[in-house]
This record gives sequence, structure tokens and C-alpha cells, in this order.
Amino acid sequence: MILERFYDEDLAQASYLIGSDKTHEAVVVDPRRDVHVYIKAAAAKKLRIVAVTDTHVHADYLSGARELAAATGADLYLSAEGGPEWRYRFDHLPLHDGDVIEVGDVTLTALHTPGHTPEHLAFLVAEGEHGQPAMLLSGDFVFAGDVGRPDLLDEAAGYKDTKYEGARQLRQSLQRLLAEVKDHVAVWPGHGAGSACGKALAAVPSSTVGYERLTAWWSHFLDDEEAFTRELLTGQPDAPSYFGRMKRVNRDGPPVLGERPPLERLASSELAGRVNRDVVLVDTRPLAEQRRGSVPGALSVPGGGSFATYAAYVIDPESERRPLVLFARDQAHAERLRERLTYVGIDDVMGYVTELDALPTRPIPMLDPAEAKARASELAFLDVRTADEYAAGAAPGAVRIHAGQVLGRLADVPKGRELMVYCHSGGRAAVIASLLRSRGFGDVVELSDSEGAWAA
Repeated sequence: MILERFYDEDLAQASYLIGSDKTHEAVVVDPRRDVHVYIKAAAAKKLRIVAVTDTHVHADYLSGARELAAATGADLYLSAEGGPEWRYRFDHLPLHDGDVIEVGDVTLTALHTPGHTPEHLAFLVAEGEHGQPAMLLSGDFVFAGDVGRPDLLDEAAGYKDTKYEGARQLRQSLQRLLAEVKDHVAVWPGHGAGSACGKALAAVPSSTVGYERLTAWWSHFLDDEEAFTRELLTGQPDAPSYFGRMKRVNRDGPPVLGERPPLERLASSELAGRVNRDVVLVDTRPLAEQRRGSVPGALSVPGGGSFATYAAYVIDPESERRPLVLFARDQAHAERLRERLTYVGIDDVMGYVTELDALPTRPIPMLDPAEAKARASELAFLDVRTADEYAAGAAPGAVRIHAGQVLGRLADVPKGRELMVYCHSGGRAAVIASLLRSRGFGDVVELSDSEGAWAA
């Protein structure tokens, strides 16, 4: 058997290629939309991708399963469990509990494991005619040290109180896991530390059923449904607003992109008078460079490790009808950033620029902590950190809106006074401050060194 794990630090998301040494066939589980990475990996191992599947309707990224099936001609298998509301609405082969995907002498047996979502499947992987399961591709059911949160339909998809039924189902799924799956079976989850799909994910790539039985918090609460539900739902992280869009598009069918033409390099003069009117300029430079001079109305989304996530915080392609232009180092950089935008369903990029010489720029307005403290009574404060960060201490009178929810809650942003936006180290604040300026919030400043300096 061949196993290759693909991990994206931005999404804290894992996908898997499982292959048969005997027939040189392979299946890919939970792929992203940059599907060439799986095709290239399969070719390097002399494998042919014949099957593609997802463990569930994802909320945090746009699935590449449909894209990969179209690119390779592979069969697309998707869950048919969980009721009609969250069944996939495009062509696929349905999977029910106990169904098997065969890839040569490797089998993936579907286990219906509802809780995180109603339709969720995990896959027991075995090799050989009488092979015993060696691993569990657990998706967002079981993580290393945690389990998938059951409240995302409430938090991100507009449902009400589904989290209690989800918690009940999750407890039953965990009881089934411990009763039916041997302790030696390796657990390979769909997410790692940093994902908003759980609250206590470990920073290790895998675990075992036996280790989770002994050490995971949830294993000590399974005998008491009320205590399990209370512990599970307490302290879950804020769910970004774009999760609801991901859910709908993944259920209804992500667009198949196919081969796209190279991005066109534009002269900055072609954007004169157009930024924040008929195009959206996304400034991907490091924050230090942006602060020295940025185009008024441009969105600040530094092209580092959180690029796709931060872009989804400030760009909603369902309401944003203007094409994007990326300010990037060069074409290779722009192409990679465009590809990462597809992870969160932002597909309309018309080109890139590498200089701003024909456009007006101005420094980003900043206040240092001493100035902010002296003027605290004159300022309104917007705290874009998490609930846990806010609880540990905040600026006086600060309104807290998680960075991933500001776009959907612009009406809740303080108005009438100069507005200071801050987070812990300044990155999230810069992204959100640029969003607010682009939406007509006139007096928006950022805190130099952000919350750490304020606390000091």
C-alpha cells in the first residue's frame, strides 16, 4: 500500500493519496482545488488515479474532488447519508455506511460517522483479500486530541440549535469507533492544529484509536451525554462567515476550472482611477512595505501563510462582482496566489501588477501605544481577535468582532469616532482595516505592534 499525505498550513488541512502496489491504481481523499499536486504525485509513483472522494461537505475550504475527477476521469464517490438537505447536488456515485471503494487490492470501507456534519463518512483502509484495517481516514470526525465540532451548521450556515443533535450523534459515532475499531488502527485526520473545525487539535499528523481512547478529552465523557455535550460545545472558536458559503458551494457543486490561461501582467497605469471602482486591487506585499505606502482602496492581504484565509475574510465572490488584480512580485508569485485563492472559491482574477508607479499611494495611518493611550477617550476600538484572546484583556470599551466575521457585520462596526483596529501582532488588523477603508470608513488607524505593545 502507498500512502501520501498533503498538508496545507494555511487551511491546516490534510488530504491523502492511497495507492495499490499491485495494480498501480489510487484514490484521493479530501483534495484541494490545486489538483495538479495529486496528479504529479501519482505519476511520480507510477499510479493512476481511479477514484476520488470527500469525507463530508466541507466548510473551511472548497473541495477539489469534482475538479480532480474531471481532470483524471476518475470515479467520484460522495456520501449519500445524513438526509436530503446536505446531500450533494451534482453527479457522483453514492456511498452509504459499509460501502467499499476498491483500488486494486486496497479497500476503503465507508463508516457513517455523523456529528460534525450529518453526512460525514470516515474510511477504514485495508490491504489484501483478508486484510485487517490498518488506518482510518477520519476526516473531521476524530482529530489527534480532539473531535470535529458539531455547531458549524448553526454558526456558519444559518441553522438553529442543530449542534445539540450533532453532539448526540457525535457521541454515538465515538462509541461505535471504540467498540468496532481496533486500538492499533492509525488515525489520519483531515485537519491539524490551527483549524477552526475543532478547539484542541494536536500539532501531530496522526494518532491511533488506542492512543485517543487513553488520552483524548472526549474519551472520559462518553458515559454521560449531558457532560459530553457541555464539554464539547464550550470554548469552540469563532467560525468565519465564509464557512457558510463553502458549505453551500461544496454541496451544490464547485465550478470545474480546468486549465486556465496564464495571468496577464498589467501596467499600473491601466488601473488609474479604477481601484475600488471597477477592480479590486489586492496588495500582497509584506505589511512593512504596505505601511510605507499603499494605494487608497486596495485590500491588504499579505501573501504569506494565511493568504487564502485572510482573503476570504475580506472578499465574498458571491457579492463582489469586480475582478481582482494582484500586486505580486512576479508572474510565478501571482500564479501561486491565484491558485491559493481557489481554495476558498475566489476565482475571478484578471491579472497582476508588479509596480505601483502610476498610482497614488499614501502611508497607512498608525498610532503607537503611547499615542493610543493618551487619546483613548477620543477613539473607538475594534478588536478583531478571538474570544479567548479578548477574554485575556482588551482595550477600554473595545467592540470585538472576529476578523472572519467583520465583512458580514459591517453594521456592527463602531462609527462616529476615529476607529482603531487591533489584533495581537497586527496582521489581522491590517487586513480588516483595509476592508473598512475600502467600504467608506474614513478615519481608520492601526496600532503599531498591536495588542502586544498595548498590553506592555
